[in-house]
Amino acid sequence: MKPVRRNIRRHFGLTAKQVAVRSQRPWYFQLILAILFVVLGFAIAYWMLRDDENIREKLQQTTLENKDLQAKLVGAQRELQVELATNNTLAKELASVQDENIKIKEDLFFYKNMVSGKRAK
Repeated sequence: MKPVRRNIRRHFGLTAKQVAVRSQRPWYFQLILAILFVVLGFAIAYWMLRDDENIREKLQQTTLENKDLQAKLVGAQRELQVELATNNTLAKELASVQDENIKIKEDLFFYKNMVSGKRAK
């Protein structure tokens, strides 16, 4: 009975040898996995390149629209500058016309006073 206990202790006791169990995949599983990753990589690259072409087309369209809008903006800015210059000149002319009007009214008041003064005498 002792030899049986000794064998049991040798295999299952504290002094038993440590054993690491590793499961190895068969070579064809590793090959299938490698092929799967390669195909997945090609699919992702194709998807990104195909999507890149769409992005380039959208970029070109957006660039053309941007150029058109910039041309319209420049035209609108020029019109605004012309309108501002016209408003400034009109304001100056209005001020000078109002000054002339005030002078003419003063002259008219002066002449009316002169005429009414002669009649009173």
